[in-house]
Amino acid sequence: MNYKNILVTGGAGFVGSNICIKLKNYFSNIDVFALDNLTRKGSKLNVPRLEKNGVKFMYGDVRNKKDLEIKDSDLIIECSAEPSVMAGVSSSPNYLVSTNLVGALNCFELARKTNCDIVFLSTSRVYPVHLLNNIKYKDGSTRFEILNSQNIDGVSKEGISEEFPLTGNRTLYGATKLSAEFVLMEYINNYGMKGIINRCGLITGPWQMGKVDQGIIALWMARHIFEKSLSFIGFGGEGKQVRDVLDIDDLFDLLAIQLSDVKKYSGHIFNVGGGKENSVSLLELTKFCQALSGNKVSISNDPKTRQGDIRIYISDNSKIRKLSSWKPKKTLEKTLDEVYKWIVDYKKELKPILS
Repeated sequence: MNYKNILVTGGAGFVGSNICIKLKNYFSNIDVFALDNLTRKGSKLNVPRLEKNGVKFMYGDVRNKKDLEIKDSDLIIECSAEPSVMAGVSSSPNYLVSTNLVGALNCFELARKTNCDIVFLSTSRVYPVHLLNNIKYKDGSTRFEILNSQNIDGVSKEGISEEFPLTGNRTLYGATKLSAEFVLMEYINNYGMKGIINRCGLITGPWQMGKVDQGIIALWMARHIFEKSLSFIGFGGEGKQVRDVLDIDDLFDLLAIQLSDVKKYSGHIFNVGGGKENSVSLLELTKFCQALSGNKVSISNDPKTRQGDIRIYISDNSKIRKLSSWKPKKTLEKTLDEVYKWIVDYKKELKPILS
């Protein structure tokens, strides 16, 4: 990797902080700057971690162009976001739009002005909700399963590929991320910039401050450890909805591959997730959490499906795997075990945040 000064926006968040620290530990003789406005609950806990690992923390907000008057970076990894799928559903979308879209545009403009490369972490939520929920499926004993025979492009038993249609509604969160994708692709084409877009599925690992609508793996584990109640919401309230789980270490491994040859991957959009092998339903996740924690918590059943809820999403990694040979290394069981141990080790600090 030829970069010397890397700016990670959203650098005190779960994804951003882990990427910053791994960059410093993986590559020698580089400077890593983490920019964050610290609004996410628990993000302040990451600042000492960053500084301990030699990452230079910068308090700032991507919505404010003055906070992005940074001249020395040769790479931007854009992780900043309001990540809640439910953001703006029943309240003002102002913070969501100004952070995820305007903030991203400010980062793209910084990359253009300083002639640096950019990696944009997008989301699987760019795909329309109604189409995802029209995927043919089987109702199994513990999960919903994708059938191989489909009448929608870009879907198979392997999951959702980049060929899945984009026409339709996708939540305000997904709309902001997709809009930013469109603009970045125009920047790449118009200004000759080098940029990569990774559409990430569900990412997890230690230091994720999980909430009901974002970071569900950490939240589910924490609720079992702290013996707090949970709910199966939507699709009959049985907990059969499925997601694939990508460990943060596997995401970093992909970034390391992409950054070693940005020209090869520039201008591409990749679906990136744990894949079918690392998929889990809420019902199955509950059993994992019970086994690790030794606790069984109260789980209510709410059959009503909320706006934006999705029955199944599994990332089809075929495109990036063919181009790079990357595939996730960590098993779901290993990831869950690491999340469990992290919460137990930091139980006192995390209880006000995760319980």
